[in-house]
Amino acid sequence: MPGVSPLKSSWQRSPPSFLQLAGHPVRWRLLTELAHSDRRVGELCSRLQLRQSLVSYHLGQLRSEQMVTRRRSSADGRDSYYLLDLERCEELLAGTGAALHPGLRLVRLPGGESDAPPRPAQVLFSCTGNSARSQIAEALAGQLGDGRVAPLSAGSHPKPLHPNAVRVMRAYGIDLTGQTSKPLSQFAAERFDYVITLCDRVREVCPEFPGHPGLMHWSTPDPSREGDTDENTYPAFQRTAAELATRIRFLIDLIDATPVRKPSPAAAAHTRRRSRR
Repeated sequence: MPGVSPLKSSWQRSPPSFLQLAGHPVRWRLLTELAHSDRRVGELCSRLQLRQSLVSYHLGQLRSEQMVTRRRSSADGRDSYYLLDLERCEELLAGTGAALHPGLRLVRLPGGESDAPPRPAQVLFSCTGNSARSQIAEALAGQLGDGRVAPLSAGSHPKPLHPNAVRVMRAYGIDLTGQTSKPLSQFAAERFDYVITLCDRVREVCPEFPGHPGLMHWSTPDPSREGDTDENTYPAFQRTAAELATRIRFLIDLIDATPVRKPSPAAAAHTRRRSRR
């Protein structure tokens, strides 16, 4: 249209989908809940004090834009966990700013832009066997945290480290050779800033830790169950590592924005051991 600036013509378009979806009070509450932890629909109903039909409707709206995904629970196959796709939200949010004005395009800053915390955050990752998922998460958090995270891992029923966990971490420049699996009970008296369960089963039996750490659940399928041989399961290990790397990057953003407390003896000793490697 002659005489109409591109900026003025943009005012005539509908608001971006992120604003339309996230702007609804119920959907915003769902997003904030899922930004903290993966949850089942019953938990969301309880926390929001809303009936299931309403929660399910709004979850469907968020799923339609791929902001939220659903994953079958490995603890109870009749139930499902809902996960917030933070990368998708980041993409939509960036597009929202640019839709209003090119100068509002959001650009993710590289790591290290924020002030370093006074000490590393103590994070415990847990799964059933401490043989794959939690070991991978511990290794990635140590690498991606760049000194801002003191990670540990443990399992409810420890078993030997899976060879594909060692193999997939080599692709990230991390050597897990010599790492051992540890029982959750070993850290029952320790204080952590965050305790993150990666397995639906271990979430049900994870002990309470002193000091009221931040509890998160990342519903992550066991990659070792996705094939009959180590070679067949390796692609699942690659997907698991990539997913955990993404979630850990966002966890580090949260850690950077949150004050941390004094370190536990176990985490402090673990940090010293890692620094000597």
